[in-house]
Formats: sequence, structure tokens, C-alpha cells
Amino acid sequence: MWLNLEGLLVSGPLKDTDFSVQEGGGPRILHQFTLEPPAVSFRISGEKAGIIDIEPKSGILYINGSLDWETKQVHKLQVESLDESGTVVKGPNAVTIYVDDINDNPPEFNQTKYFGVVRQNSRPGKPFMYVHATDRDDPTTPHAHLSYSILHHFPNPYEEMLFQIDNVTGAISPSRTGSYYLDPQKQDTFTLVVSVKDMAGTTTNAFTSSVDVIITVRESLWKAPPTIHIKENSTQAHPVNISKVQSNEPDVIYGIFEKEKLPRLPFSISKNGDIYVTEPLDREEKDTYTFFVVSKDSKGELVDKPLQIQVIVEDINDNPPVCQQALTVIEVQENEIGGSHIGTVFATDMDEEDTLNSRLQFKIQSQEPEFPEKNLFYIQQDTGNLHLTGRSLSKRDSAKYSLKVLVSDPGFQTICDVEVHVIDINDQIPIFENSDYNNVTVAENIPIGTVILEIQATDGDEPATGSSLIIYQVKEGDPNNTFIIETDSETNRGFVKINKALDFETMPVYNLVINATNPEPLVPSVEYNSSSLTTFKVFVTNVDEPPVFRKPIYRTEVSEDIPVNTLVMMVEAYDPEGDSVRYSLEGDKRKWLRIDSATGQVYTASLLDREQEEVYSIEVVASEQMFLILHLRDVNDNRPQLAMDYPAFFCYPVSGGERTLIQATDADEHLFYSKFTFSLANEMNTRNNWEISTFNATHAYLSPKHANFEEKEYNVPIILNDNGKPPLENKVNLKVSICKCSSENSCFIEVDREHSWPTPGQAIGILVGVLLIIGKYDGAAAFLTLKLLYL
Repeated sequence: MWLNLEGLLVSGPLKDTDFSVQEGGGPRILHQFTLEPPAVSFRISGEKAGIIDIEPKSGILYINGSLDWETKQVHKLQVESLDESGTVVKGPNAVTIYVDDINDNPPEFNQTKYFGVVRQNSRPGKPFMYVHATDRDDPTTPHAHLSYSILHHFPNPYEEMLFQIDNVTGAISPSRTGSYYLDPQKQDTFTLVVSVKDMAGTTTNAFTSSVDVIITVRESLWKAPPTIHIKENSTQAHPVNISKVQSNEPDVIYGIFEKEKLPRLPFSISKNGDIYVTEPLDREEKDTYTFFVVSKDSKGELVDKPLQIQVIVEDINDNPPVCQQALTVIEVQENEIGGSHIGTVFATDMDEEDTLNSRLQFKIQSQEPEFPEKNLFYIQQDTGNLHLTGRSLSKRDSAKYSLKVLVSDPGFQTICDVEVHVIDINDQIPIFENSDYNNVTVAENIPIGTVILEIQATDGDEPATGSSLIIYQVKEGDPNNTFIIETDSETNRGFVKINKALDFETMPVYNLVINATNPEPLVPSVEYNSSSLTTFKVFVTNVDEPPVFRKPIYRTEVSEDIPVNTLVMMVEAYDPEGDSVRYSLEGDKRKWLRIDSATGQVYTASLLDREQEEVYSIEVVASEQMFLILHLRDVNDNRPQLAMDYPAFFCYPVSGGERTLIQATDADEHLFYSKFTFSLANEMNTRNNWEISTFNATHAYLSPKHANFEEKEYNVPIILNDNGKPPLENKVNLKVSICKCSSENSCFIEVDREHSWPTPGQAIGILVGVLLIIGKYDGAAAFLTLKLLYL
């Protein structure tokens, strides 16, 4: 043995003992337990990892190799002392070995390359992206404490770097120089080589890794990230950062909403715009995700348009092979020669197609009976094709063989059961009842899958075997596999079906030759002949097919203030017969659009107005129907108005302290009038008599400034401003009555009883109820829908 007592430092009787051992370091002696009569030997059990053991006689506890902290941090063992008969004298006693970490793992970036976007004139020190690396060493030690730095900067046109990185967080931000000089017109792409060191970067022996960071300079930061690729069933601690978005404005609140309704959305977004996957994903459950990221201000209003995020879940090998059938039955004729292909074992794997994870290999594990010899069969390892090895089978030796086929992918194995039935020889050919089935006429628009003819052949071989089952195939006249023939396995009747769409213009007539064969090969002395052939013709009749549009729906978005004769979009249809297509519009009630009858180009025919129509739907006549949607972006083209269609009043005499509530409104979207401004016209009488104060974004109070008012009607000029872009202002006159009031606080005016009819301005009473409704208006994009008529 390699062990020697020179390395033995400590010995003593058997008892519970703990050891601390540094990982690596190779073989070593830990301790010697001394025997106490009547014990004559020791025995160890537990987490030995294949290298921890005890010498039974001497009691030397040793490690015959190196321990690895990353594999296992604690090894728990039990040691017993035994007498001559193997009976336990003492123990078991617990022996625990704690593995101490050393710095033996370099840090690794979680991406092979990083991409970031920074906006021109970003504030220095404000991070716009992060790099992230991990270290498999003990995170409680400096071994896994990482420090980031920038090694290189390409290009670097100035003495100071344009970018800087936080050595602890990996946050990359513009430097003061970069904040001033970054300009996408001068240089829109930079490459940083970012280094990460463990040991907090404080020692020369630290491990180092580097990664390229590609930075694009843009005017806007609010960009959808590239498609995100996540490996399924990740063992990382979740949530895991997978991407990042950043608004053009600071202090926004980010949120996520679904494009599709899912039981749960396994993604989240932080207040900094970091997108996380919150749990391991399963590609076999769902291989792609689409969701939207939004940014809102503190009032809950959208700051930027929603960004669509695409996530692709990448496959790992986490699914075993599955036999396509619980039992695969293969029939073999007695006279099959050695090497013949007799059948195929089929299996599937739910992992991603055309990857190594789903690559299957086949191997015969056992054969029953092993008579007249073993290895009667051979299976091709990559296809599952089963062959005879060297001799024909005999039904007298065995009528049936049971095979266990081992199907494996790179990580899993499955057993598939196969039965090989030995059958009589195939010495009868199928014979058609009719050698010619004459003609069949069908329209070119006949649905796929339609049965157009039934055919029948018979076979005199053993029923319900591969020697008597008939397979029908089109031998001649169908180069594009337009037809398919299915067999009823019980009656051997064939059903000729349409497999692909017919086209009179391409192929008006098919001259078909059908053959009938068996899946089992014929004996050498028998061959198929004309009795196994039949013919018939298929005549395809023409159908006047309508034009077909290139897309099922057309939509676009334009501003409501675009000039007349502006090209909005182009629709396109084609005629299968090659005739020209002409276009026209129907239902254009506002006469906003016109269409070029030859090209399908749609133009504005008059000025658009979103306030009249938010969604404009018309019909385009070509033949088929589709939708064209025109989004109208609102512009601030409506002046604010008072929302009151009744006069305000104060009871005479005015006592002071009265006020009335007035409201402003605007036909434009909420975007342009988030807050109205109310003010009095700059006229001396007005400002001496009245005052106005804001109540909220849409309402204000009007109050008299004194009590010296006559009993009459006053015109109060008020200036309204919608604070839009550009702002629009409107001067409106509010009629205010100073009148005697009834007991119900209604304005009361006495009627002149000397006249049988009241004069204009006279009334019995005016009762004004003011209902204040303050609501939130969510502006929606306007759409123009072009609905196409199918003829």
C-alpha cells in the first residue's frame, strides 16, 4: 500500500470525530483509530465517494484521491469496531469530513457576448446595461467575489474612455467624456472587452475571464431586446436575469402583460427594467413565449409604446425514448434469405427534432427463444431497421420470436418489445377484379381527402398476413402525388383519394396506372404481372376561380392631417386563370379614399378627421374579402370649449362666498389636454367683478368678488387653454345671471301678467342641476378598416 505511518499525526480510540480537509491535494492520511479489545478490526460506511476508506486492521482513516468542494461539501461516515466473529464491539461512531474550498474555478459570464444600447447625452454614471458572471467556488469566501473592469475599448478616439464599469455590480455607464462626446452620427458602435476576476481582483493569482460587449449608440433607449434564448429546466436559482429594457424617461414604472392567456406567465420585470424568468421552463410544455413590456409614469399613464418580447426555450435532453407501439409485430416468410430487411422498430423522443438530444440508437438486447441459434436478427443502430443475419427462419423451429430492443438517446434508455412471426411463403399475387375502371370526372375545386373511386383486388395467400395484405400505389401518371390510395385491411378494398389540390390549368387529365403488391416479398419463382395492374382516367373540369388577395388583411396608420392624394397603402390580388384584376371601393360613405383600379394603390381623396371616424371601414371589390386598417394619429386641432349648455346664476342679493363649478372639454385625445388652464380675460370690469380658481384638471370655480351686483345677466369672458402640443386657446363668454331665487334655490323671474305671451328672456323658473362626473379617458389609436368584398 502507498500508506505509511510517517504521515500519521493523530491517533486515538474510536469516537465521534470531525475533520476539515481542503479540496484537491491528493491522497492523505486523516487519523488512526486504535483498537480496544476484544475488537480486532474496523469497518466504515457512508458517503465515501469512492476514495474515503479505513484500513481494517490498523484503523488508519485515509483519502485515496482528492475531494472536490463543488461536488460535495460534507461527507458523513460511520465507523464500527468488530471482534473476531464480525460482531460490532463499538459504534457506529459518526465521522464527518468537511471539505474546505480552494480557488479552483474561473468566473464565467452568463452570456458569450453582450449587447447594449445607450442614448446620446446619457448622464455620466447612469447604468444602461449590466454584465454578469458567476463563480462555482464557495460564495462565502473571496474565491467567488468578482471584480469587473474594462480591458479594451474599440474604437477609443479620446484620451479617456467613453464608458466605465462598476467593478462590483458589472453596471456599464457612460463616463463624463462619453456623456459629452457620444454621437451616433460620428460613431454608432463600440466594442468593449470586459474582464472579470475572482478574489475581488486583489491578487495576481486570481482567475480571469473576458467577454465582448457590443454597444450601439442610439437616440432612443426604448428598444425591444433581441429574441431571448433560455435553456429549459435550468438549475440556476430563480429568478434569473434574461434581458433588460430602459425607458427614454427616468423614474418610470415597468410592467408586463400577456399577449396570450396563460395559467401563469413565468416572467417578471424589476423597477430597473430587468426582465427575469421566474422559474425553470419546459420546452416540451411551451417552446416560445410572447409578452409585452410597458412603462408608465407615477399616474399610471403609458410613457412609451409597449415592447414585444420574444423568448425561445432551448432544448436539453430531458425526455427518454418512447416506443411507438407497445408491441411491434413483424411478419417474416420462411424463405427470407439472410440479410433481408424484415421490418422497422419505431420510437420517438419529445426532445427537439434534428438535435443530438433526440437522436435514437437501437440495439437488440435479447432474443427468445435462442433456437436454433442466438443472434438470428440484426438491427441497424441509427434507423431501427431489422434484418435477418445469416439464415432463413423455419416455422418448425419456432413460429414466433420475442426480441427486447434497447433504444437509447445520449442520456436515456428504453426497452421496446418486438415479436417476429414466421409465416408461410408469399406465392400468390394480388389480382384486380377489373383491369380498367374507365373514367372519373371531378371539378378542380374538389376538397382534399375526397374519395373519387373504389378499387378491389384479391390475394390467395394466408389471410391476415403480410403475404395477403394488398398495398395499392399509383405506378404511372401522377408525378406530383396528387392522389393517394388507402386500403381497408379487412377487405383489401382500395379507396382512391385526393391528396393535393387539383388545377385544371396545370393538369386537365390524369392517365393513372395502379399496381397492387404485398408488403411481404414474393417467392423467387413468382412475379407480379399485368393481373396486378389496373388503369383509369381522371378528367378535371375547370372552375372559374375568383381572384385571390396576397394577404388576408391590410391595415396601416396615418395622421388625420395628411394631404389629399397621399398614398395610404397598396392591396394586391391575382387571378388563378391569369386574367387581369381591377379594383374598386364600396361603402366609402365619407369619400375619404380612392383606389387605382389597375394597381390597387389606395389614396386619400379628401381630408381625414379622426373626430368624425376613429375606425373607417370600406369594401374593396376584387373577388375575395380582407381588411385594411388605417390608424389615425390625433393632432391637437380642436380648441377647448365650456361643457355647459345652461347659464350659471347667483341668488340676488349676492352675500359673498358664493361660487359655481364650470367644466372644460376638448374633442381631441386625452394626450393633448391632460390639464386645462382657466383664466379671466384681461379686461378691467371682468377682473374687478369676478375671480376664477382651479378645482381639478377639467373643472374650475367662478366666484363674484363683491356683493354690489344688479339683478341682471352678465357676460363673463373666460380664456381656456388645453396645454396641448401645440397648445390651443379659446375665449368663451359665460352667461351668469344675478336673479331672485325660490325656496329651492332656483333662479326665479316674475312673468309680466299684462301680456298673454311671455317675451323672450321671460321664464317661470330655471332649475339648474350640476352633475360633476370626473373620469379618466384612455386615449385609443384610431383605425381605418378596409373591408374587402369577395365575389
